[in-house]
Amino acid sequence: MDNKTKATEEFFILDESYIDEMAELYKNAFAGEPWNDDWSDRVQLYEYIKEISGAYNCLNYGLKVDGKLVAMSLGMIRHWWEGTNYNIEELCVSSELQGKGMGSRFMAMIERDIQTRGAVGIFLQTDNDKPAYKFYQKIGFGNLGAHVSLYKSLIQHGGKEK
Repeated sequence: MDNKTKATEEFFILDESYIDEMAELYKNAFAGEPWNDDWSDRVQLYEYIKEISGAYNCLNYGLKVDGKLVAMSLGMIRHWWEGTNYNIEELCVSSELQGKGMGSRFMAMIERDIQTRGAVGIFLQTDNDKPAYKFYQKIGFGNLGAHVSLYKSLIQHGGKEK
C-alpha cells in the first residue's frame, strides 16, 4: 500500500470472539514505559481480559485499522442516581499509534455511541503520574477531587504487609 492510500478504520463492539486480539493488544500497550506491566503469565492475562470484558452490562469497543485491532475500551454500563454512565475499566491504544491522535478519535467515537445509548457520562480511573492522566484531561475529563481509590495489599513481604 502506498502512502496515498487512506487506512480504513472500523469502530465496532468487541465480543468474546476477539479475546486473543484483545489480550495481545493489552499486553503490548502496557509492556513498555511508563507502565512496565509484566503480563507474561498468559493464563492471568486471559482471565483478566475475560473478567472485565464479560462483566454484567459490559460494553466493549474496538477500533481496527486496516483489519488490525489497534484500540479497545473494556467497560460497562452503570446505573447511578445521576444517570447512566459508561465506566471504562481499561482503555488502550497500540503503542505504535500512541501520541498520534488515535486515542482522541477513538474516545470521540465512544462518546457518540454511548450518547445514543442514553448514557450521560463516562467514568474511569488512571494514575495521575502517567501520560494517560494528561490525555484524559486534554479531552475533557475532570478530576473528581474528593474521589479516592484505596487498596490494601495482602501479600506479606518479610513478615510485613507491603
